[in-house]
Amino acid sequence: MSSMARRIAVLEGADGDNLQALLAAAVAEWRAAGTRVAGVIAEAHGLPDRTCAAGFLREIGAEERFPIYLGTPPEGTSCHLDGAGVTAACAAVIGGISGSDLVVLSKFGKLEAAGQGLLPAFEAALAAGRPVLTTVSERHRDAWEAFAPDAARIDANPAALAAWWSDATARPR
Repeated sequence: MSSMARRIAVLEGADGDNLQALLAAAVAEWRAAGTRVAGVIAEAHGLPDRTCAAGFLREIGAEERFPIYLGTPPEGTSCHLDGAGVTAACAAVIGGISGSDLVVLSKFGKLEAAGQGLLPAFEAALAAGRPVLTTVSERHRDAWEAFAPDAARIDANPAALAAWWSDATARPR
């Protein structure tokens, strides 16, 4: 496995809510074992009749929730994503990267593909040499591939996550 693949990985398969639940379970297990994890995990908003799933980003460890949805989508779109909420969550994450062993970022999506959103946290984590784990919106797979062409692709299951984390924390070969 390349050093980049050891440092950054994307979960593949399942839908967004299931991927976020898998991330949350893995983070809970790693934190219980003493791993210092920084980042955010997405939570659904639970609002009816919405085509956009944007809800909240929960900061790992601090448990602060950042709302990332707008009450009314901007003209010409059905997306309720609030970039200001994602930017606020990103700023909180960046502050915890230096003291972490691992950075978990909920998703590389529309904002990150445009150079915004959580992208500064991705960049800060990689610059600090921290392993990064995320999910990627299929619509933004090309932007992800351009950003992290050598990233590992992990099947969305606990065993595959555990194997990646074991390799990511192994001594350099």
